[in-house]
Amino acid sequence: MENGFMKAKQTFRQMKHPSLIFLTGFSGSGKSTIGPLLANSLGYDFLDMDHEIEDRAGKTINDIFTEHGEGYFRELELNVLRTIVDCDRLVVSLGGGILQNDRCFSLISSSGTLVYLHSEPAILARRLSHKTDRPLMKGPGGERLPHEQVERKILDLLKEREPRYRSAGLTVETGSKRLGTTVEELTRKIERHVRRSEQHRRTGRNKGPRGTG
Repeated sequence: MENGFMKAKQTFRQMKHPSLIFLTGFSGSGKSTIGPLLANSLGYDFLDMDHEIEDRAGKTINDIFTEHGEGYFRELELNVLRTIVDCDRLVVSLGGGILQNDRCFSLISSSGTLVYLHSEPAILARRLSHKTDRPLMKGPGGERLPHEQVERKILDLLKEREPRYRSAGLTVETGSKRLGTTVEELTRKIERHVRRSEQHRRTGRNKGPRGTG
């Protein structure tokens, strides 16, 4: 069995762009709020996947879901993702369900650093109950769900999504901390992670293939 150090070395080798930061987490976990602040703190650029999809499609996420369905939306996510996986020094706010797409998950895992912003279901439900722009938090007829049903739906979706959220290289709690504290913690973790990645890369290049004598 590999120890933690060997797993870390393997992760660093497979990752093409450690400074390409993907923020994942359930809707309401703070990705779109924390993302721009984190990018500013790191000196990186910022991109919100949902906003980018809306700009390219010329429609809101709600309209895309209503008119074309979730499958069509997931294809748009994949197409946008393919255009950014070779970027450096970029913070990307991902949609809450993008990791369930195997092709997207593979691209993200091999291209950059995945960061999980975790909040408890009750906190997510409180944040999302008053939202009108979250298609998966609506009923079959597009009606707004009551708080209890929102929390139940979150729990059901988390059962599916949590394993891939937890595969992230870094995890930060975003439920009860002050926003500034969360951004500072993330900045420290990411800067340390990128430094270690670069060190492993240099070490690998310096060693090179050994001769047989």
